[in-house]
Amino acid sequence: MQLNEIWFVIVGFLFIGYFVLDGFDFGVGMALPFLGKDDTDRRVLINTIGPVWDLNETWVVVAGASLFAAFPEWYASLFSGFYLPLLLILTALILRGVAFEYRGKGHTIGADEKKWKFRFDWMIVIGSALPALLWGVAFANIVQGVPLNKNHVFTGNLFTLLNPYGLLGGLVTLTLFFTHGLVFITLKTDGEIKMRARVLATRVGALTTVLASVFLIWTLSAHFSVFGFYLTVLAALSLVAALFANHFGREGISFSLLVLTIITAVGSLFAGLFPNVLPSTTDPAFSLTIENSSSSQYTLNVMSWVAVVMIPLVLLYQGWTYWVFRQRVSRNSIPAGSH
Repeated sequence: MQLNEIWFVIVGFLFIGYFVLDGFDFGVGMALPFLGKDDTDRRVLINTIGPVWDLNETWVVVAGASLFAAFPEWYASLFSGFYLPLLLILTALILRGVAFEYRGKGHTIGADEKKWKFRFDWMIVIGSALPALLWGVAFANIVQGVPLNKNHVFTGNLFTLLNPYGLLGGLVTLTLFFTHGLVFITLKTDGEIKMRARVLATRVGALTTVLASVFLIWTLSAHFSVFGFYLTVLAALSLVAALFANHFGREGISFSLLVLTIITAVGSLFAGLFPNVLPSTTDPAFSLTIENSSSSQYTLNVMSWVAVVMIPLVLLYQGWTYWVFRQRVSRNSIPAGSH
């Protein structure tokens, strides 16, 4: 395997890591209006991801930086052509981060606490749902292909990306991340909120199963690969198994199976994409491939040594963080009268 192919795998690994980790963050954010019956419930939900959400988001920064360094042509075409959706994702992530930090600060300026928190709660909901939807739209279009000219410049617009396949991909990630977040809530909470999350996860998961089945079959029929086929089957089986485990109250097993679902589902998209990185629907000759979009051999060599050292350190630090904050959160852990 050549270095540019190895870096295609690494970029895929980084995006998969981001979707696994920030995916349940998005799901928890989207759950606020469904599970948060009062402010204490909403505090519980936010506190389940409070210590880790910003660490989870760093994966997309590393993924984008790796894409820029390893595949500059891919990065240039992708970030110029998908400029508006990516800008909306970035804006939503900023709003969500601001909401997490400022939600409990209304008392410092004498604001109406109820209205203040209501506004920031909806910033969290929108800041979670919009990226969950748009990441699916973006990756579906990357796999399907977009109009590129001979200079690898995107010639479409936002509505070009909002095609049936792209929108279906967006709905799949939206519902899958929502289910992922709900199961994470059952893993991190106790009491009534845990039970409500389990019931809602079953309902949303059933919708996810239908949408994901249609999307994965559509993807296989248009971009078949043997490896992608095996990953697709594994993704489908693990999703169904996760829902059964959730139904029987085995939240640890359910969450692990949903992690496997995201890994294999996104992996199947990268498998269907290979050896392209951004197919052209204008003319296949204009497509960006691993070969014509990668950096020089020297650059990839240097990056590989950095990755060998840094990726294990990042994984160890991330694992340590989750171990430290592994305790469940309950209403009793929210101090009365606190902000």
